[in-house]
Amino acid sequence: MSGNGVKLAEKVFKQLLCSKSFDRVMEKVKIVSGGDGRLRAELVVAPEHQNRMGTMHGGMTATLVDTLSTVALVTHQAGVPGVTVDLHVSYLKAAREGETIVIDCNTLKAGKTLAFLDVEIKKKQTGELIAKGSHTKYIA
Repeated sequence: MSGNGVKLAEKVFKQLLCSKSFDRVMEKVKIVSGGDGRLRAELVVAPEHQNRMGTMHGGMTATLVDTLSTVALVTHQAGVPGVTVDLHVSYLKAAREGETIVIDCNTLKAGKTLAFLDVEIKKKQTGELIAKGSHTKYIA
């Protein structure tokens, strides 16, 4: 993944965090690499990411899939974030406070009007898959 891609991903991500919008819930996410339609990020699960059961909230997981795959898309088609038309998340395993998770996003295809993105979220230490997401965006 190119150095320019990482810089673009970080720039787009920082713009999201500077707003007063919902995206601020991701302020502890760290971009690790990116470019050419891909993105890798990490997050240490903190209390504000948890549900009442002490595991990462499903809404946080869905937000990671939605937002970070969009950043990956922007590294493929600069400046075209699009609008979500379909978002699917399969929850496979829980992540607890203090665990580091790795979020890998990939642009499968970006056509004239639609983009298709894939996301895997894993525990960094064990590689266990905790969630898998697919995201379709309208980009025309």
